[in-house]
Amino acid sequence: MRLAVGLAAGLLAAGGLVAVSVTPASAAPANGDYTLVNAGSGLCAAVPGQSTGDGVQLVQSTCAGGAGQVFTVTASGGGYQLKARHSGKCAGVRDASTSAGKAVQQEGCTGAASQTWQLTTSGSGYRVVNGNGGKCLNVKDNSTAADALLQQNSCDSVATKQWTLRPADGSSPDPTPTVTPTVTPTSGGGDGSGPWPTAQGSVKMNATQSVGSFFDGGMKSYYGIGDGGQSESQDPMFEVANGGTIQNVIIDAPAGDGIHCLGSCTIRNVWWNDVGEDAATFLSSSSSATYLVDGGGAKSASDKVFQHNGAGTVTIRNFQVQSAGKLYRACGNCSTSYQRHVVMNGVTARSTSALAGINTNWGDTARFSRITVYGTSTSICDKYKGVPKGSEPTKIGSGADGTNCIYSASDITYK
Repeated sequence: MRLAVGLAAGLLAAGGLVAVSVTPASAAPANGDYTLVNAGSGLCAAVPGQSTGDGVQLVQSTCAGGAGQVFTVTASGGGYQLKARHSGKCAGVRDASTSAGKAVQQEGCTGAASQTWQLTTSGSGYRVVNGNGGKCLNVKDNSTAADALLQQNSCDSVATKQWTLRPADGSSPDPTPTVTPTVTPTSGGGDGSGPWPTAQGSVKMNATQSVGSFFDGGMKSYYGIGDGGQSESQDPMFEVANGGTIQNVIIDAPAGDGIHCLGSCTIRNVWWNDVGEDAATFLSSSSSATYLVDGGGAKSASDKVFQHNGAGTVTIRNFQVQSAGKLYRACGNCSTSYQRHVVMNGVTARSTSALAGINTNWGDTARFSRITVYGTSTSICDKYKGVPKGSEPTKIGSGADGTNCIYSASDITYK
């Protein structure tokens, strides 16, 4: 039995970015028996001692495929139920908690949300996301040691929060998500260049859509919120929960305030034909928050594309921007001041004033690699002095300095 995954995602292939449109992850794996292999350790999720008791916390252990390491994966309630085959008990979060660090254990199956899991692609595997709290199956302390405990934690790209589903019958030793491309690979080796996708239909929105932990837009065009301009405090098109993913979406005018990430999030293969107030805003107050923009592009942003109001780190990779002010701006006068970080890897910019604006007095950093800029008028990194809300930040410089704006000449290609 081979794992058949119909998850629409942005795939980085040898020739560049591929935009895809297939069935969403909520219908991805075939029902069957699997072992769950952790990407960080190479060890398997297991019920220790092959116990059949309620409340036994799962661990990771050397993969042997025996009793205690085989889980029956069954579609249930918009997600999946993970049932230990030897005991008939379900993987769930202790006390149905939504808190980070809470134990993942085997318990009598009830169909509760805390026993339902979403499987969303992450790299060549999955994040296993709890349907109750939106947090990911994780190894405690990101340990790679045998017998380390399993728990739930905020979702990000850490390897110990990614899992491979390996069929227990051994028919496919290490399956990876299978996708069907609908757009040919672009040139440039995944540098954010290439053709703009064509919408596969359109959806008019009348109100903000809260997408929870996962939304696949099927490469349709979404529009209808706000006035299409730069007026402040427009409603967003989409709100993404902490640890959530939004992917395969085309956003057209009027686009309001784009996407709001309420916590750590992944924005994959999303394209803005016309940026409204902002393309996306990152809002978590946690310094450990991570936001990933993976693939896609944005056009026609008279001000900024990505607005970083919260704390944490934004990574923008394999992305293209055209006719914009700044691709990224760390808020310089929000009501709460944070240290903010941005990493850009594989970005192509055309007719764009600046790639990043950061506040050096708050310790912000911006790192750049594999950047392609058309023309010579684009600033790579602008530096500001952040100020309290009600004032305007002052620009104090630009260019690489090895401390806040971090790149070398070899990181930037001008065409």
